[in-house]
Amino acid sequence: MPSDDLATTIFLIFTGAAVLATVALFLRQSLLIAYIALGLLIGPSGLGLVEDPEDIRRIAGFGVMFLLFLLGLNMYPQKLVQLARETTLVTGASSLVFALLGWGAGRALGYTQAESLVLGAALTFSSTILGLKLLPTTVLHHRRTGEVIISILLLQDLVAIAILVWIEWASATGLSPVQLVLHLAALPGAIAFALLFARYALIPLIARFDAIQEYVFLVALGWCLGLAELAHFLGLSHEVGAFIAGVALATSRIADFIADHLRPLRDFFLVLFFFSLGAGFDLRMLHSVWLPAIGLTVLVLVLKPPVFRGLLRLSGEASGRATEVGLRLGQISEFSLFIALAAERAGIIDTRMSYLIQTATLLSFVVSGSLIVTRCPTPIALSERLRRD
Repeated sequence: MPSDDLATTIFLIFTGAAVLATVALFLRQSLLIAYIALGLLIGPSGLGLVEDPEDIRRIAGFGVMFLLFLLGLNMYPQKLVQLARETTLVTGASSLVFALLGWGAGRALGYTQAESLVLGAALTFSSTILGLKLLPTTVLHHRRTGEVIISILLLQDLVAIAILVWIEWASATGLSPVQLVLHLAALPGAIAFALLFARYALIPLIARFDAIQEYVFLVALGWCLGLAELAHFLGLSHEVGAFIAGVALATSRIADFIADHLRPLRDFFLVLFFFSLGAGFDLRMLHSVWLPAIGLTVLVLVLKPPVFRGLLRLSGEASGRATEVGLRLGQISEFSLFIALAAERAGIIDTRMSYLIQTATLLSFVVSGSLIVTRCPTPIALSERLRRD
């Protein structure tokens, strides 16, 4: 029986997520797969226990905002500059290669120039969540392999943010010259305001009362949501505003504290977000996208690892490390889902293209996650030796 009661819906989502997450861990799969599978199972295309996922999706949008806010908090300028010098060539060259492959595949499938560009953008990125979740919670984080993976993912995330901004600008049709100038000035204006306000008002205020943890949590939460709302008012997205809010606080000594205390809240909303993706997926669309989706997935899984390996070897990395990094980055990203949904809302791509990107992304999650846990050290590796490494 379908449920319209929010409390019952939340019960179904989180109890079901706990059950399927247990199954996913036994199968050595990412928990993201469990959340999406749950949406497919009890959503409109499945058992119909949750008939309208739109309300859940709107609430789940907070998870994306918190994800980008926390990514911004990790953008320490000095460390980012240092790592960027070492991985910019790898990230830039790999992004160009996969963007061209995606664009070429889109044109070969008969999509328009704009749709093919979005497809190229979607294939560019590797999964930040999958990449970081499957890194061992050991010294690997502090060794070269972890640093290379994290720096590439952070640079990719910056490119993804830029693409999301481009989609917003591309959808802003019918603007007068003055409106267009204001729209283009919104991003640098929001960045300047955030950096100045954080440096001269927010960070000193937090430093004065940082002994009261509840206050720091509330201020950080208000800052994230407030700048997200400001960005939306300026014609940008909430997600871009949240990312800028995180970057503005990255140099603060309480950035780590904020990140630690917001992660449970982020995870709560991200469960809802990935559930809503599954619940909003119309299984009837699979017949029109399953074949090209499999083709794109194979293309990514076959080409991404060796491309990353080759570029890392050219940059001077050891052969074993380059191979492992390539394998860990050999999938499509959750940012590809964000880009597909944003481009569909903006009218740049149609529903079929959006479903194609979503299907290929989910397939790449499953296969890539399975490869990583069988061949690399991870917390859920199949081999006891790999779990210890």
